[in-house]
Formats: sequence, structure tokens, C-alpha cells
Amino acid sequence: MTRIAIVEDEAAVQEQLTGYVQRYTRQYGTPFEVTVFGSGVEILEDYRPVYDIIFLDVEMPHLDGMETARRIRALDSDVLLIFITNMAQYAIKGYAVGALDYVLKPVPYFAFSQQLQKAVNQLARRVRHYLAVPVDGGLRRLDAATVYYIESEGHRIHFYTEDGEFSAPGALKALEEKLASQPFARCNSGYLVNLAQVSGVQQNTVLVGPYELQISRPKRKAFLAALTDYIGGEGV
Repeated sequence: MTRIAIVEDEAAVQEQLTGYVQRYTRQYGTPFEVTVFGSGVEILEDYRPVYDIIFLDVEMPHLDGMETARRIRALDSDVLLIFITNMAQYAIKGYAVGALDYVLKPVPYFAFSQQLQKAVNQLARRVRHYLAVPVDGGLRRLDAATVYYIESEGHRIHFYTEDGEFSAPGALKALEEKLASQPFARCNSGYLVNLAQVSGVQQNTVLVGPYELQISRPKRKAFLAALTDYIGGEGV
């Protein structure tokens, strides 16, 4: 289960953000474990790197959010930090501590849910999924995250990856089933695209790493829906 910490000194905002997380769970079915802290001092006391996401108020007494973030980052290089602030210029400083993004107060649910979706997607990318691909003389262990796209040609499939290209016997449909839990979708009948590698869509072309692939008319609607869902509803 994804663990969230909310660091906020205003009780009303604590309640609001906790409610937003619950609303997100009802909307998308993603469960979270939420812990609330009233100050930076409180979360830093006996801090352990057990949180996946921290929503951190910038303007807090005693120890502000920026200094709290610096101290957290010194103890935890992996946690995703999202700042909550009244003023955007303060949040820009957050990139120095590797903050994912920020949300402006007063916090609307839509903006909060967009940032939470972005964080959830980023966490999903960290979970490695490997494929055992039959090659001449044995098997090749392939990290699905490194794949740009997979092409079907007769009874062979071609893999285009960050580490180069290679081919193997097999069927695209079987691979599609193996990757059902991963962000892959067909842009046409012969290409299975890694949505995490997509940098843009231009008319009927999708940009996937260094490649440009055609989106077929029959697959266009489903492909764009899958891509939009993957990036959190921001569209393309």
C-alpha cells in the first residue's frame, strides 16, 4: 500500500487534504495509508524512510517546509515531495531538493488529484517488470521499462529498446497479455507501445523515444484514451 505523509500546521487543511486522499481512493480505487504531522519538527523526529509521498506545507512556524525538505532528503533520497504553498515562487525552490511539484493554496481537489496521480504514476515506474524473451541458445531478461515499442512481423517480434534492437520468435498478442499490468497499448495492429516512453502525439503519429510510429484509425481512440489515463488525465 502507498504511504502518504501530510505535513501541515493548519488543522482545517490537514482535514481537507486527508479528505481529498479518501476521495481519490473512491474515484480510482487506489488505497493509501495516510499519516498527518503538524510540523516539520514532528515528522523529522525519529524520521524513517517509510513514506512514498509527502505533501509538505512551505510556510510553517519553527521549521519551514524548505528546510524540512532538505533534512528529509538527506535521510531519504526516494520519497516524492510535493509542496503546498500560498506563493508559487517559494515552490520553485523546491526543485533544489528534488520536489516532484507543488500545489497552490487554497487547494482545489482537481489540482491535488492531478499531483497525486503524477506521484502514483512515478511510483509505478519504479516497480520493475521483467520479461523472459527466448533468443538463440537461451533466454534474455528484458526490463519492460526500457522498451520503446514492440513490433510484430509474421511469427517474430522485434523489440526496440534503450539498449538496442533485437528479434525473437513469438506473437504480439501473447506479449500484450504478459504486459497487461504495465503501461503498454497498441497504436496500430502491429505495434505495442510503452506509454511511459511516449513524448508526444502529432496528428496520426506518436513519438516514442527516438521513433515516430503511425496511429491507425481503428486504434486511435483506445490508444489516446490509454495514454491520457496513464499520464493522469492531462491529455496530449
